[in-house]
Amino acid sequence: MASADTFEGSSTEELVQLVDDDGTPLGTAPKATVHTTDTPLHLAFSCHVYSPDGRVLVTRRALGKKTWPGVWSNAFCGHPAPGEPFEEAIRRRAQRELGLDVESIEPVLPDFRYRAVDASGIVEYEVCPVYRAVAASDPAPADDEVAEWAWTDPDDFRAAVAAAPYAFSPWLVLQLDALAAQGS
Repeated sequence: MASADTFEGSSTEELVQLVDDDGTPLGTAPKATVHTTDTPLHLAFSCHVYSPDGRVLVTRRALGKKTWPGVWSNAFCGHPAPGEPFEEAIRRRAQRELGLDVESIEPVLPDFRYRAVDASGIVEYEVCPVYRAVAASDPAPADDEVAEWAWTDPDDFRAAVAAAPYAFSPWLVLQLDALAAQGS
């Protein structure tokens, strides 16, 4: 079996799972070709990471990111490889993006999905379950993923997002609204 970042023996091509409006798999496409001005609906995930003492990890996206470079967001996001369980994909991306081992992974918004267009016209269009996880150490992020990071009080974080939503990723703003609506 190929690694989670590859499919069917390819050593360099990360694939995403294309889905229909109901979330039914339609096939795969190379991740590098999917995020355009006409992005097809595909499967992703988002993860909010907490410290054992309850602080939340926020990250600022690297300036070289294709979408929303330099904005603050939740800890990390990613795409499960075809056939890869979400928990495995979350552990893989936590290591790749943040150099973190995460535990206590649990879904908090299993039906979350969104469509957003950034200033360059690139579209994010994802069925994107949201998870919560715990990390016992500070991150050692990859430079191509994260420009800055901080542990912060969750209430302070929600207040900052409410005060200046334009400084944060659109999926984070939507996720925090959905979590607040369910009392989380």
